[in-house]
Amino acid sequence: MATERRITPVFILDEMHMAKDAFLQDLALLFNFQMDSSNPFILILAGLPHLKTRLTLNHHRPLSQRIIMKYEIQPLSREEVSGYIDHHMKVAGAMMPIFTETAVEAIAQRSQGWPRVINNLTISSLLFGSHLKKERIDEEIIRLAVEESGLQ
Repeated sequence: MATERRITPVFILDEMHMAKDAFLQDLALLFNFQMDSSNPFILILAGLPHLKTRLTLNHHRPLSQRIIMKYEIQPLSREEVSGYIDHHMKVAGAMMPIFTETAVEAIAQRSQGWPRVINNLTISSLLFGSHLKKERIDEEIIRLAVEESGLQ
């Protein structure tokens, strides 16, 4: 694709923190193939923070040296959690605030700002709220969602 169609393929490998050492070493070998003179594809490695630590190990140095850009997502602040929830609710079609301020505070505290956990808590709390026929999601419903998800 890169040479014939002038398209640069992008491969995204997620959950790479769980990859076996042999696989990571094979990736380094893959990059050895004419990579000094051309970039036939883009490879994005995504994973939890300890992937970064694993790549610093001596036996992964060849792969780490070939990584052009490294980016680590930080958890969202309390204000960013509120904006994140508001944005997703608007995209979903919400016409009014569904989560109370105390509910957002509880989500921010329990999720520690990690978007995946925020998503899980908000979805779970919306399901609980619907089941309980609540118009607004409050901190009590968040507590139920926290218990359900095992984040206690």
